[in-house]
Amino acid sequence: MKLGTIALRPGAAFAPMAGFSDAAARRLMAGHGASFTVSEMVSAKALCFDDRKSLQLLRWEDRPQGVPYGVQLFGSDAESMGKAAARIAGEDFDFYDINMGCPAPKIVNNGAGSRLMLNPALCGQIVEAVVKNAGERPVSVKMRTGWDDDSKTAVQVAKACEQAGAALVVVHGRTREKMYAPGVDFAAIAEVKNAVGIPVWGNGDIGSAEAALQMRQCTGCDGVMIGRAALGNPWLFAQVAAAWQGLPAPKAPTLRQRMAAFRAQVYEMCEREGEHKAMPQARGQAMHYMAGLRGAAELRRECGRLTYFSDVDRLIQKVYELQGE
Repeated sequence: MKLGTIALRPGAAFAPMAGFSDAAARRLMAGHGASFTVSEMVSAKALCFDDRKSLQLLRWEDRPQGVPYGVQLFGSDAESMGKAAARIAGEDFDFYDINMGCPAPKIVNNGAGSRLMLNPALCGQIVEAVVKNAGERPVSVKMRTGWDDDSKTAVQVAKACEQAGAALVVVHGRTREKMYAPGVDFAAIAEVKNAVGIPVWGNGDIGSAEAALQMRQCTGCDGVMIGRAALGNPWLFAQVAAAWQGLPAPKAPTLRQRMAAFRAQVYEMCEREGEHKAMPQARGQAMHYMAGLRGAAELRRECGRLTYFSDVDRLIQKVYELQGE
């Protein structure tokens, strides 16, 4: 299994998610078996103006080797996307990823993200511009099945991207109109898989190894991408990888392993960003680690009060008390 010339571990990749797939989260997921990871989306236009914050989003010092890392660009025109690709060519990453799937109003209202699904020709032009400036690095694309039920353009977009030089596409099995509503369109992903010769990965509602296998069975996809289901549960990647290869399921993590992973993740966030910036983001990450625990309502309230790193240890102690450990 490859992304261009890059060999990939079988199973699942970690999806880019604004505010969640930062360096600490990517390191955690890579260490638990993710096939590859992708940065939070970065504005092409901002990169063209050497925006320091945007550059910081994609930079990953001391990143783990052996797990490919891609930088995701978003934009609405080929010129700025090509210039952005050239601007970051000297940074340390393995491949470029192009965002054609984000449904957020502030992104689509500027013509980027899933809005691009309305214009397959433009999608191809954007990929061509990035490929032209990518050097030896491969280019992948993350898309949706279309804008709405009247404009399911995933096949046309995927063909245009392949022709322009894309090496892999990830298809989220919903239109932009569906946002994150329950139900994934397996048939639409299968149509893309049957229409192109490059690898196609499926995305959407992969919350278990069984769901990953169902995605493969129903679509013929080459791999899957996992987003929110991995938050607080990085062990999901090893579970999917084992199931994908027909191997025995790994042991479920203990409570103490879960809390150790939570603490390590927040510690790295604070080391990179400082407590003032990291801890508000850590509250969202913490909520996911509390899923399924006794006293969930009380624990969620405690998550909302995280202000300093020392609060993490108090929260973990509260977890042990409520679980009787």
